[in-house]
Amino acid sequence: MAAETAEIPARADVLLSRQLIVDRVAERIREFDPRFVVLCGRGSSGHVGVFLRYLFEVRARLLVSTSAPSVLTSYKQTHDMRQILFIVISQSGRSPDLVLATERARKSGALTIALVNDAESPAANAAEIVLALEAGTERSVAATKTVVLSMMQGARLVAALTSDNCLSSRIRNLPKRFEQALRCDWRAWGDSLTGARAAFVVSRGYGLGPAKEIALKLTETMRLPGLGYSAAEFRHGPIAAASRATPVLALRTDAASSDLMDDLIRELQQGHHRVFEVGAATEDLPWIGVDHSICDPIAMLLPAYRAIEQAARRQGFDPDRPGGLSKVTETL
Repeated sequence: MAAETAEIPARADVLLSRQLIVDRVAERIREFDPRFVVLCGRGSSGHVGVFLRYLFEVRARLLVSTSAPSVLTSYKQTHDMRQILFIVISQSGRSPDLVLATERARKSGALTIALVNDAESPAANAAEIVLALEAGTERSVAATKTVVLSMMQGARLVAALTSDNCLSSRIRNLPKRFEQALRCDWRAWGDSLTGARAAFVVSRGYGLGPAKEIALKLTETMRLPGLGYSAAEFRHGPIAAASRATPVLALRTDAASSDLMDDLIRELQQGHHRVFEVGAATEDLPWIGVDHSICDPIAMLLPAYRAIEQAARRQGFDPDRPGGLSKVTETL
């Protein structure tokens, strides 16, 4: 996990060198003229989907739905998917339910795109179009570089689809930002996880997918209940469970939602909770400064991954081989 997290800047450079395929896929989507988008993925890939949902809905102004593969596998239902853009997200591309959902979507009229690391995987073969991640082999059960590159590749696609030159420019700066982010030491937050009953990660908008992903990594590698919420949803119930024994990592990534984040952080601080704020003038953990509301939350994954990996080892866990998990999760 540590080695693969460290590879992310170099792998991001490789990904950026493959721009032509992204432009061609964007053109194909424009020709297809979808009515809305369906995203399909589980676990970390599902969190990439949360990130992409905001991108498509805010930047491309396309409504997004999340696929429920069990509608096919358990309830045996299919739907008319003409004029729907279907994107399956999977690091391995080998989960049977995701493969089946992609096959059925394609047969039902959807334009299917596989955002996968293995371009020869079953999910890739099931889709009409493949957007490979160029991440190289990922051996750690806890996915890191494939998650970051999935979000980056998705952002490139939306930038190309919407002719957003500003976003494209910021994405090209990500390898450098990733290198800088890896030098940010979030050990203070990692140390707070020792003896914690649970841990919360909160954000909004573009930061929600990364927040959920960080929370999952806590659960996977440290056997600690990690709970990722939007700041709005957190105030609709989960905040009642917050205490000194449940540290909160707050990712402040978007000026459009900063007021609610600020109110929540202030409320938690007044209640003497353990809050670690990132991305504001008063941040509690070191950060590399504001660059772009879409790119910054992707970069925040890197110091979080590093802090979690180190905290897991300090507590005697092996973050590369979490109990009960395997690299390919086969659900149907």
